[in-house]
Amino acid sequence: MGGAWGWVFMPLRLPDKLPAIDILKGENIFVIDETRGHSQDIRPLRIVILNLMPIKVTTETDLIRLLSNTPLQIDITFMKLKSHTSKNTPIEHMMMFYRDFDELKDEKFDGMIITGAPVENMAFEEVNYWDEITSIFDWSRTHVTSTMYICWAAQAGLYHHFGIQKHLLDKKMFGIFRQHCVRKERYPIFRGFDDTFFMPHSRHTEVYREDIIASHDVTLIAESPESGVSMAMARRGREFFITGHMEYNPETLHNEYMRDKDKRDDVEMPKNYYKDDNPKKGPMVTWRAHANLLFQNWINYYVYQKTPFDIRKIK
Repeated sequence: MGGAWGWVFMPLRLPDKLPAIDILKGENIFVIDETRGHSQDIRPLRIVILNLMPIKVTTETDLIRLLSNTPLQIDITFMKLKSHTSKNTPIEHMMMFYRDFDELKDEKFDGMIITGAPVENMAFEEVNYWDEITSIFDWSRTHVTSTMYICWAAQAGLYHHFGIQKHLLDKKMFGIFRQHCVRKERYPIFRGFDDTFFMPHSRHTEVYREDIIASHDVTLIAESPESGVSMAMARRGREFFITGHMEYNPETLHNEYMRDKDKRDDVEMPKNYYKDDNPKKGPMVTWRAHANLLFQNWINYYVYQKTPFDIRKIK
């Protein structure tokens, strides 16, 4: 598919009236609504986002911001679970912009992103939508060219597909941590990366390095001596598992810290985040350049260059 289109800058194509449109236009990010997008004679990449985060609009905006830095037109679809109702997002928003898996299961997509979810302290099988989400995990293997699993979804995907367990941390992994690429020259996902990069983490659980290494089907591609496994890859890049949050905007960790600091005893000030470790001075942003590059590389090398032009041929 890579040679079929010229390299001209194309926008994201989003559902009409999605709140992220006005936010991102204010940041000079090129987006168009669905109505205008239909007038362009081009086969856009189709990306489906299964958004499990509580505050849907924030996560939508964060992901769309990163997906916008590509020379390709991308058609975004939002998926929701039928077996779970969001408590923090108006039902009108969900009805207007999200579609149930049942509505989408006969369609195919070039890429998929599955977000984290606030259920990491529960056993996987105890999550009330476990049956539905594992059916989506399985579906993605035959209906999506490349899938990116983020945070809890990464742990859930590693467990479901490969039997790799998660483990409870003594205290929350919270802050910005330096990651080391493992043989980065081998993997186009790291094209243009420095030897190290920073990644936000916000989680109470982890997967063990030795479990990834012991698996013959999963490859460890980035890690940190402090925050552990950060990125793994399977099926030659058809699946990526990212245990942190490269998509986080500058204020997200601050907002989480303000929310939790007086309510929990296992949450410390986020590490390596505030200027001079002083919340009053605001965050020092150290991850955004690599976050943009990560998503660009994923779209280019693992979606655009791998997906067939005839989307029906994805298998």
